Amino acid sequence: MSEKMVYDEKNFTQKGWETRDKLLRAAEEVFGKKGYYDASIVNITQEADVSHGTFYNYFPSKKDIFDELIRHYSRELRLTIKEEMKTANNYEDAQRKGFQAFFNWVKNRSNLYSIVQQAIVVDQELYRWYYDKLATGFIKSLSEGIQAGEFKTIDQETIAYCLMSIGQFLGMRWVYWEKQDVPEEVFESAMTLIFEGLRKQ
Repeated sequence: MSEKMVYDEKNFTQKGWETRDKLLRAAEEVFGKKGYYDASIVNITQEADVSHGTFYNYFPSKKDIFDELIRHYSRELRLTIKEEMKTANNYEDAQRKGFQAFFNWVKNRSNLYSIVQQAIVVDQELYRWYYDKLATGFIKSLSEGIQAGEFKTIDQETIAYCLMSIGQFLGMRWVYWEKQDVPEEVFESAMTLIFEGLRKQ
């Protein structure tokens, strides 16, 4: 699955990029509220307040703008987590900061969180690509923690997917469903579970 943007060969003007971004934001709202199959290009253009024909200057189809939302979300989320983890004092602290960055992202972009979950029925290859990208980041961080002597030497891909599942379901349970931050005691319980298993004694 390529990260190449749709129509990236076009040299858009500043206004063109702004219109493209407006369409993406509108699609985020529409897909998040209606779901992929009930949403239409008309819904998206109405939400973006642009003409129906304008849509096709930027995206060939509804599926293309959906795909670009997932790719765009993946890039932004991974960058946000990476930047937050840079401020950490050690590898355990980096993982903690990464989880918090993810939960904050879900709180601020709940429609995108919903859209990623829709991808499992819309396009399983895209859904897998999204989580493969996240896993790669986890594996890199875990590998560095192992090399630094902070973490046990255990299978990194297995742990990466376990960590993603913890973030996924805590984010769903508290941030997405309850519309609140993950409670501190819940967060600390999860961190205890993770690091009692990971930390090198």
